[in-house]
Amino acid sequence: MHLKVETYIQKHQLLIPDKPVIVGVSGGTDSVVLLHILKSLGYDCVIAHCNFHLRMEESDRDELFVRNLALEYKLPYYIIDFDTSKHASEHKISIEMAARDLRYAWFNELLIKLNAQAIAVAHHADDSIETLLMNLVRGTGFKGLTGIQPRNQYIVRPLLCLTRLEIETYLIRNDLEHIEDSTNASMEYQRNKFRNEILPLLEEINPSVRQTLYDSLNRFEGSMQIYQQAIDRIRNEVVTFELGILKLNIELIKNQVHIPTIMFELLHPYGFNSSVIEQITEQLNAESGKIFYSDTHQLLKDRKYLIVSKIDENADTEFEIQESETSITFPFKMKISKMNVTSAFKVSKDKNRVHIDASKLTFPLLLRRWHEGDTFYPFGMTKQKKVSNYFIDNKISIFEKKQSWLLTSGNDIVWIVGQRTDNRFRITDKTTEVLEFTIENL
Repeated sequence: MHLKVETYIQKHQLLIPDKPVIVGVSGGTDSVVLLHILKSLGYDCVIAHCNFHLRMEESDRDELFVRNLALEYKLPYYIIDFDTSKHASEHKISIEMAARDLRYAWFNELLIKLNAQAIAVAHHADDSIETLLMNLVRGTGFKGLTGIQPRNQYIVRPLLCLTRLEIETYLIRNDLEHIEDSTNASMEYQRNKFRNEILPLLEEINPSVRQTLYDSLNRFEGSMQIYQQAIDRIRNEVVTFELGILKLNIELIKNQVHIPTIMFELLHPYGFNSSVIEQITEQLNAESGKIFYSDTHQLLKDRKYLIVSKIDENADTEFEIQESETSITFPFKMKISKMNVTSAFKVSKDKNRVHIDASKLTFPLLLRRWHEGDTFYPFGMTKQKKVSNYFIDNKISIFEKKQSWLLTSGNDIVWIVGQRTDNRFRITDKTTEVLEFTIENL
């Protein structure tokens, strides 16, 4: 068993020697076995236990057991108390979700405090099978078919290669004390229904269903890698990123094999749920102008593109730039350098790097959003033009307008950032000093 777990750890590069690993220990069978195996393999273990105070005396019993286990193994340990019910009520989430949020937030604090390499938790193969079934019932994308992953950032799961039966056998053979959680038999928790009712029913149909599902998980994992490569290739073909917004080429999307799947993979990362994505897909051949929303992003169906932008929380915010500043990092990264005009100087033609006559600027400069009624003198022109008309002439979408920043000096627009400078601030034969503005990301 030790060899099987160590091989799994090395295969997935979960842990390294000589650096602390925090082990989440509840006192139950799985976590007790996890701790024993990692300690036996020589890893530098630190015990972490959460008392959620959800099971009256049982919760305190569990805490005492873990304390005694740490003393028996001569290992450092950390224990924390949570008012889980209060957290769930305040955040309007389930008790299960509240416990999970509290646990992993604390784990992350411990990780930093102890300079540990990872948090090891005791999920095993049967947990992954149950997750697969739960995802299928709730509805899932391809990724949901791969079950629980060996690593999720700093969380590692060294026992995913073992079944529940193997873990229980190890516990008995090594005569390890543990405690039973009475809620494991409760049908109030969704996972317990799958564990105690649904899987046994499936075993009546196929006695080897656990192994069958575990084998399927491994195949799905390989298929997922191939699938992800294809999605990444399509994303590179159809998606461009300009001026802080995402553009999806509608015609290129319509050329794909299974459009609903492609749309889900492209838009789900931006918070759009399945029903909204379905509505967007139905609008691919419709007229432009319709807008869809997720909690964090908005999408405009334009003529040639689906345009996605983050919902702007800084729409009315203005940012000053002082004369002494050489760079800014918010609302986007931009370098500012002053230089003298020499015979070798050439005016930039790059829209993300512009040169402005320094003598014509009045500090502090201001970065702000476009307002209705704004006017400027587009570079190369001597007549004033409304910014709104400039947007129309250049087929700038609604979202691009909202995302546009203006660099101003006094009441004058110096630059529609990333697009066009104002002719009044151009470099002339009389210019002796230049300010260069270079956008790093917008």
